[in-house]
Amino acid sequence: MNLLDVQDLRIELPTQRGPALAVLDVGFSMARGDTLGLVGESGCGKSLTAMALMGLLPEGARVSGSIRLDGQELVGLDEPGWSALRGDRIGMIFQEPMTALNPVHTVVQQVAEPLRLHRQLSAAQACEAAIALLDRVGIPDAARRADAYPHQFSGGQRQRITIAMALACGPDLLIADEPTTALDVTVQKQILDLLRELVDERGMALLLISHDLGVIARSVARMMVMYGGSVVESGPTAHVFAQRRHPYTQGLFGARPALLAPRGQRLITIPGTVPELADLPAGCAFAGRCAHVALACHHTTPTATDLGQNHAVRCIRLDAIAAPRDTRSDTP
Repeated sequence: MNLLDVQDLRIELPTQRGPALAVLDVGFSMARGDTLGLVGESGCGKSLTAMALMGLLPEGARVSGSIRLDGQELVGLDEPGWSALRGDRIGMIFQEPMTALNPVHTVVQQVAEPLRLHRQLSAAQACEAAIALLDRVGIPDAARRADAYPHQFSGGQRQRITIAMALACGPDLLIADEPTTALDVTVQKQILDLLRELVDERGMALLLISHDLGVIARSVARMMVMYGGSVVESGPTAHVFAQRRHPYTQGLFGARPALLAPRGQRLITIPGTVPELADLPAGCAFAGRCAHVALACHHTTPTATDLGQNHAVRCIRLDAIAAPRDTRSDTP
């Protein structure tokens, strides 16, 4: 049995212009030890998908489909049920540590809290375990600094503290939402290396959300590219990178800056912007920005085409879109 099974996930949000589908028919599965990446621009549905797995969607959101954790259905679960899972079997590293950490509580109190709530440890036992976690994630002199406050740590150290909080109870599933945003490349590498070590060490499943293709390449075995609330391309990371077929995936790769590009060369960009949730077109959500668009794209919702090796693409124009010829220079 898979640890996590998501099928036909749909998330509808209330807007001033009426209900809007923010996530449409998303499905995937993960076993223990699996690593899966979600890629796409802001507004494509990545974080909403993660929030659905945590039961943290905005007020008024409507969820349908199925989310099963070890066979337990989570869609429709009441708040006490979600509270029993969050921080225990499902942990989450949020994008901005300064909003995830409480500025008026010491870091040891915050890391110890899930241990007291879910493991019923005493204050002394939870404090001891929290200090061990802070040491494990690389906080220097953790025992001495445990009573410090979040603002007394660097950005990279604060991110490590949020990782310690998420790992406190040894979750089966760890969700990392842009865990290296705003960190310099050296600290970014340290955080990603730490996540890989912890996944191997603890046998967790890791769902990593990022807009950075380099982070995805180094961190996950499988990936899904999201656009307009749907998964437009998915498969083994190495295979998707080498044989990317959806025009949106190709556009993301083309927009990457090249280290050896001539001075003054303009970056390739994807024209237009991600459509608002209430303005998603009837057909392919990417049709208005696609260089390969045809009339049928505006009224036909593409279904997934299996390209082999578990690589799937949602596009009705695959016959007109070639895979990249030289894959050696395309890996970030």
